[in-house]
Amino acid sequence: MIKSIDDTRDTILNVANKLFSRFGFHKTSMDEIAKIARKAKGSLYYHFASKEVLFREVIAKEVDNLKNQLSIVVNNHDLSVTEKMENYLIKRMEILNSAACYHETLKADFFEHFHFIDDLRAELDFWEKENLKKIILEGVSSGEYSLVLEMNIMLDIFLMVFKGLEIPFFLQNKYEIYSPHFEGLISILNKGLAK
Repeated sequence: MIKSIDDTRDTILNVANKLFSRFGFHKTSMDEIAKIARKAKGSLYYHFASKEVLFREVIAKEVDNLKNQLSIVVNNHDLSVTEKMENYLIKRMEILNSAACYHETLKADFFEHFHFIDDLRAELDFWEKENLKKIILEGVSSGEYSLVLEMNIMLDIFLMVFKGLEIPFFLQNKYEIYSPHFEGLISILNKGLAK
């Protein structure tokens, strides 16, 4: 019985992800999700109280995927710190490039803010700052990086820069044009941190 409930929930999430990715939050209805998932509409509301809650869960899955993939990089002991920083930033943008529902939240910021995902964004920001800090402190410890004063301010600026790239990359479809040049940008960042 539990497996069936989990399967139903996963089916709904997968269908919702595809529809939200293709048509956006506002043009996707719970009726349409139920129809394509071949589930009763009541089943959707059993698992997700509203379309906002369902969309939030879809975004949470994308964020979890991002964190899982980036954790592999951060915890890879076979990489030097400069390689970790490079792999982290390249992998971050690569994963976000395929996170279509996350793109929907970026679009919404211009028109109407999806307040119901603010906590997810804040938690992701905190997670990223902690993991970037871990890489930097590992670099300081190994002698590859200089000690960074005002670490939290610098990490906020890093995130502002990365997020500033998201609009042109993902909404203006410039990711393919600029992604081959990430290494140059990351090289500048690593040289700035180098001892």
